[in-house]
Amino acid sequence: MDWIAVASGFGVGAIVGITGVGGGSLMTPLLLSVFKLNPAVAIGTDLWFAGLSKLSGSVAHSRHGHVRWDIVRQLLAGSIPATLATVALMHFTGLTKGWASALTFSLGIALFLTALVVAFRPVWQQVGLRLERYIPESRKPALTVISGLILGVLVSLSSIGAGAIGATLILLIHPRLQARYIVGSDIAHAVPLTLVAGIGHASLGHVDWALLGSLLIGSIPGIWLGAQATRRLPDGVIRSLLCASLLMAGWKVLH
Repeated sequence: MDWIAVASGFGVGAIVGITGVGGGSLMTPLLLSVFKLNPAVAIGTDLWFAGLSKLSGSVAHSRHGHVRWDIVRQLLAGSIPATLATVALMHFTGLTKGWASALTFSLGIALFLTALVVAFRPVWQQVGLRLERYIPESRKPALTVISGLILGVLVSLSSIGAGAIGATLILLIHPRLQARYIVGSDIAHAVPLTLVAGIGHASLGHVDWALLGSLLIGSIPGIWLGAQATRRLPDGVIRSLLCASLLMAGWKVLH
């Protein structure tokens, strides 16, 4: 067993437990910098880590009735075809140097986008409420499908976006939705999305299974302890620490 990987899984799990986001955003840079995986293998491994670690959360939210399945279905209608198309393109073209550069660039941009989303989380609902006057209910399903399409491409290329960015897109389209339904629906959508993308990357040989197992062993207690710690930390401190980590990770990936 790789104890460094177990400790890394624990650390990322603790951050996820404290903040609710940041798993993929922090795990992929960690796989690149600490474990020296190439971008494709880091992304594929992280997709499986994200999907499996969020599975129990998805079940829990579903049992509590916190999932809007109509929104989840609309997101999946866009994200799954987009994911399959992106992975198929990678199959046909092969992982050339151009693809490797594209994956790295996508990862860096996704990290900066996630930092922006987290930093201004309280603002997004107000933006959504202002946009609501221009978005009738009849257009929301189509916009939700388009959001899923964007997430499918982003997650397939970078392994990032299914959490914080996905929740923000739901919030912008459905600004009056209660927070627990946004979180529950986002997680319920993230699990099949990341696993389908993960299967695609696995078919290309882009998963380090032994490392994945060690990361998952560490993440389970990390998530639990992080959830306990979040009660004692102010939200502003949590958000600032996560944003700083994301910005530093994004800068390192792009340079």
